[in-house]
Amino acid sequence: MQQDSQEVDPADQWVLDPDTGQYRLDPDTGVPGQRRRTASREPGPAADATADAAPGPGHSGGRGHRRKGQARRNRRRRVLKWTAGVGALVLVAGCGGAYYAYEHFNNNITAVKVQLGSEEERPKPAGDALNILVIGTDSREGLGREYGDEGSTGHADTTLLFHVAKDRSNATVVSLPRDLMVPIPDCETNTGKKIPGSSRAMFNESLGQEGRDPGCTWKTVEKLTGIRVDHFVMVNFDAVKTLSTAVGGVEVCAAKDINDPDSHLKMTKGRHVVQGDEALAFVRTRHAVGLGGDLTRIPLQQQFISSMIRSVKSSDTLTSPTKLWKLADAATKALTVDSGIGSVDKLKDLALDVSKVDTKNITFTTVPVLDDPKDNDRLVLKQPDAGQVFSLVANDRSLTETAAPADPAAPSAPATPGTTAPAAAAPSPTATTPAVDTKDVRVTVHNGSGTPGQAQQAVDKLRAKGFAKAATAANAPAAPATSITYPAGKSAEAAALAAALGLPADAAKEDPKAGARDGLVLLLGKDAPAAPATPGAAPTEAPKDLQRVQADDTDVCAK
Repeated sequence: MQQDSQEVDPADQWVLDPDTGQYRLDPDTGVPGQRRRTASREPGPAADATADAAPGPGHSGGRGHRRKGQARRNRRRRVLKWTAGVGALVLVAGCGGAYYAYEHFNNNITAVKVQLGSEEERPKPAGDALNILVIGTDSREGLGREYGDEGSTGHADTTLLFHVAKDRSNATVVSLPRDLMVPIPDCETNTGKKIPGSSRAMFNESLGQEGRDPGCTWKTVEKLTGIRVDHFVMVNFDAVKTLSTAVGGVEVCAAKDINDPDSHLKMTKGRHVVQGDEALAFVRTRHAVGLGGDLTRIPLQQQFISSMIRSVKSSDTLTSPTKLWKLADAATKALTVDSGIGSVDKLKDLALDVSKVDTKNITFTTVPVLDDPKDNDRLVLKQPDAGQVFSLVANDRSLTETAAPADPAAPSAPATPGTTAPAAAAPSPTATTPAVDTKDVRVTVHNGSGTPGQAQQAVDKLRAKGFAKAATAANAPAAPATSITYPAGKSAEAAALAAALGLPADAAKEDPKAGARDGLVLLLGKDAPAAPATPGAAPTEAPKDLQRVQADDTDVCAK
């Protein structure tokens, strides 16, 4: 029986035109799968699962049967092209054809213009590779007191750097713990407010604290990793609920019974399909699993996002116009994005890029960290492992073991960290200093040269020479000459550092205020070479014991 037009789901009005293989909106269609051939209709991409059913009245049955097989293949290809999902990157699926659908989804999107400063201060462009910053904020807006502080402005509670390879064969997703202690640079919000940076703060304070917006988190990630970010996507608690519900639930696994009163998760051992509030509780739980901290919660989130990807790419979702419509509607309402992708067309293009990656070639990992020696409740980067992971991503090297090998024309791997620092090319009084094992020598580099980017160049150079724990810090006031300061008892390490940089022996001075546990401090002065340093060669493999979750692994369970 013909349905009343007022009761028809909008998604069921997308029908396949067998002559063109395109989908178009037919608002007069009351029965899912009924096809009308009206030349004036605009094509649209969402498909009805029964579009190849027997033709309705007024159609040629023979002609429909002749085109049935080809139409099915065309439908599958086009729906696959229009469907993309990577956790919070479940973007625009099945939209863009009809004007009202375009306007509907376009009006859902919230876009923010980010202020990133001068190009000279940013890492080099990634070329055809794609780096997307995914920010999960813990804002309680609209959630009441059930989820904690209902007045919370929202910090960077969950952050992932999503790297898509230039050939779209693989993707690497790096989780950055919220408790990581990092320098946060000065930033300017989209409203023009200038917020001073901090030399040491929790990573999650890069958003929300003192009014910082996603652009501040973006700048923090670029400074921390040396990786250029192309776009950001931000979601809140409610997004987890709506997206998981839109795909009909997400399968997760618990290795034991879980009862966490803080996240409100009660789950028995085994597999479960979660959505809505239960899905949110799963990605938030941490006190009842593992060691009870953020590092325990991250693999759960990676498991959830991986399962979300599989759910979106499943045939059940791909062939259901109702699910596609609900998914696109939920996603566009849930996302806050940068203005560079702040429209349906631009989100669609981004989705198409991401969707080219096979699920089995998506690898999740957490940047290697250690307990902060100054505060056991906080974390610091574990070097050289963290730098190795960042370098792999920056140089488009895959963490997926099944991915194609690196280009044989690529530069050879750098010298193994931990070797003796070589003497400088130029003669120096320090060239005769005793050999020093440099792999554990901590070096903090401050840029007082007045030329942006010098600190990172110095770090790259030092790491290539075996100083695996070299790291950048906040810029310093202008200094006339490059200098090294060191704690008592570390003169040999300072001499080796001076030799590696070709500095004279008197460039290194003991700092009487430095403690025994402090490292060396390298201050770059105006005499530091302004020419760009030769980039260090990318590592060829990941650090040992790197935490990983493959997006196609269905056996991962929360422990």
